[in-house]
Amino acid sequence: MGVPEQLADRMSMAEQHEYLRAKFSRRTMIRGGAVTLGAVTGGAFVTGATAQAAVPTQPLSHTEAVDGALVAPFGRHLAYGNDPRTEMTVSWQVPVAVKKPFIRIGAHPWDLSRKIEAEVRTLYTPAGVGASGDHTQYYVHAELTCLKPGRTYYYGVGHAGFDPAAPHLLGTLGTFTTAPAHKAPFTFTAFGDQGVSYHALANDSLILGQNPAFHLHAGDIAYGDPAGQGKTSDTVFDSRTWDQFLAQTESVSKSVPWMVSYGNHDMEAWYSPNGYGGEEARWNLPDNGPDKKNLPGVYSFVYGNTAVISLDPNDVSFEIPANLGISGGTQTKWFEAQLKKFRAAKDIDFVVVFFHHCAYCTSTAHASEGGVRQEWVPLFDKYQVDLVINGHNHQYERTDVIKGNTVTKKLPIGGTAYPETEGVVYVTAGAAGRSLYAFTAPDSYEGHEHEVDSVASFVNLKDGKQNETVAWSRVRYLNYSFLRVDVTPAPKGHYTTLKVQGIAETGDRIDHFTVARRAK
Repeated sequence: MGVPEQLADRMSMAEQHEYLRAKFSRRTMIRGGAVTLGAVTGGAFVTGATAQAAVPTQPLSHTEAVDGALVAPFGRHLAYGNDPRTEMTVSWQVPVAVKKPFIRIGAHPWDLSRKIEAEVRTLYTPAGVGASGDHTQYYVHAELTCLKPGRTYYYGVGHAGFDPAAPHLLGTLGTFTTAPAHKAPFTFTAFGDQGVSYHALANDSLILGQNPAFHLHAGDIAYGDPAGQGKTSDTVFDSRTWDQFLAQTESVSKSVPWMVSYGNHDMEAWYSPNGYGGEEARWNLPDNGPDKKNLPGVYSFVYGNTAVISLDPNDVSFEIPANLGISGGTQTKWFEAQLKKFRAAKDIDFVVVFFHHCAYCTSTAHASEGGVRQEWVPLFDKYQVDLVINGHNHQYERTDVIKGNTVTKKLPIGGTAYPETEGVVYVTAGAAGRSLYAFTAPDSYEGHEHEVDSVASFVNLKDGKQNETVAWSRVRYLNYSFLRVDVTPAPKGHYTTLKVQGIAETGDRIDHFTVARRAK
């Protein structure tokens, strides 16, 4: 986009945003005003949000308007609110502007009388910003609250001219289930670095078959910016990739909450100074994080006996520093406060943390992120985090039990880790669909173990890469895969467990281990 490479390397995300906005003058577009959610009917569900977006200078003329009956919503994706027992957001997309979008919801498919207005967030990308052309996207969101715990709801999304309650459209209905009010067994799945591909679609199909309560996406979601370096010179950016991604993912995300965390490919400089303006248009995540303005992908939620925390490692990344330090330290302070709160809670046993950049990985591409080790690993150790899930490196790798940057216990396939006394297990699950990376050591996975005493790798530090030889790389699998976690509560004083499995795109199990701690 016209910035010399030596300058692009030094520009923060905010500087890149300012450059792009100055380059594409007000003669071709206007900067957006607020798009505010409409009023809600019925009183049982509450909505309320405001999104900032750029809008086209020229709206569609009356003769160009499309009949709503000819426009079908697509790309449905769910996300929990702050309380998964009572709150859910249903989001979707429409290919053109429509009038009066809404959601219908009820306990049965034949009873969808409750109709709730929805919010439209318009995202405009002018010609010249990457390869997108002159492109407007319309994302629609409906926040639902006051739901009943452990209840399955039926819903349909529509707009003027397209009513999902009509007999011929009942096939478009979806369902979701809220979290239970009490501890109960459940399954969740996770991966990172998906994008749009045959392998991404295959992984989605396998995930749906696991019947997960929710899915964690550890960043680099759609690859609208396949360069991912956070540079204004990234001319390959194409916002339309998101249309393909949401259509691809809908088979799962229309019924399974798709809880995302943001990676380096999710920073898109055109839309906002922090690079997340596009993401805020597309997703509606819990808003209980420390800095909604700068870090909209940082949040937490509790499902049963498990607390889940999403972090934004772009804030601490030495490798790709476009947003380095954007929170001014507030994210790490918030994170520790969350860990302290969850460890003190009498009804929470496990704490699972997911985010993009790896604390420990031996990939030849990105390997390990020193900023994560510096800022967060001491907190993982101090508060005995039970499982850390990362992406960034496009492969599967699982560590031994680690504390203080050293192995405290070898964890063979099928083994059990006790985080209260031993340390933390880290899993890189970044083989969701994008092209694969490589290891310096041979693959070693279930049924094909090839143990080595040490692996050559490196860590990204503030002053550059530093080579290291590590002993913690226990399982390595260089093919497409995802993570399945089965959570089994237990009576107080007995061992409650996380049974973790690495599942290949073939359906074969490539790894399994257990995390156990005494139930509160």
